[in-house]
Amino acid sequence: MRLLKEKAGRTVMFILTVLPTLLLVLMFFGLFRKSRAILALKSFGGLLFSSGWHPLRGEFGLFPFLIGTLWVTAVALVIAVPISLLMAVYLSEYAPRGFRDFAKPLIDLLSGIPSVIFGVWGVLVIVPLVGRIAPLFGRYSSGYSVLAGGIVLAVMIFPTIIHVALEVFSAIPFPLREASLSLGATRWETTRHVVLRKGSQGIIAACVLGLSRALGETMAVLMVVGNVPAAPKSVFDAGYPLPALIANNYGEILSVPLYDSALMLAALVLFIVVQTFNILARWFLVRAERRAE
Repeated sequence: MRLLKEKAGRTVMFILTVLPTLLLVLMFFGLFRKSRAILALKSFGGLLFSSGWHPLRGEFGLFPFLIGTLWVTAVALVIAVPISLLMAVYLSEYAPRGFRDFAKPLIDLLSGIPSVIFGVWGVLVIVPLVGRIAPLFGRYSSGYSVLAGGIVLAVMIFPTIIHVALEVFSAIPFPLREASLSLGATRWETTRHVVLRKGSQGIIAACVLGLSRALGETMAVLMVVGNVPAAPKSVFDAGYPLPALIANNYGEILSVPLYDSALMLAALVLFIVVQTFNILARWFLVRAERRAE
């Protein structure tokens, strides 16, 4: 009877372990099935690189939304990565233990704030700030722009990058630091030549995970980015990322032929991109763990 119970428990745990992977596969094929209607009439490359978005005329070009997604995500990473890594280095290598124990829970709490709160903060603070800054660079902007979306996203992905970077730094054996210091290296030289070099793969993984989070964020970006279906030419132009397109339009005027299928294709593209970066992040983390061992 005990062996039977153990076998049943092992089977249940195996099923529960496999289920998340099956859900990903089902989500992919569900989105693909919904996208087949438009893919049967138009090529995937034509839809992906076409700029015209006029559903009533049967034009469903995703290029402006793809470019808007890349612009906002790139701005967020340019802001978030150096700040997050410097914070992680300070907390790991320089900060007193008491301050580190106080700061880490606060950083983790930042990731629990609803995205709509970040969006409201962006509308009240970041959008007016961008509108005032734009004339200094010879540009006019209402404030609802790629830069505003990037700043809000950067704040949102701070906890992800910092948390993963701290885990990577903590996995580096402490005797390596002691050996470097005993040879006369300064604290910064030890950090630069030992900690950062040894944890380089994990740092890349942290950045890729932050990128995945930024690519999929919807509500906060939707509120501050402007939502203009045109490819932005500068950070002060309005953009329209793929998540905002889906959130704004799904459920509306779906009586238009192929409109529902076009939105599902946009969701499929976003799904593939995010999962690709998640897999890359996991690969880099595995390599970092092996190097630390």
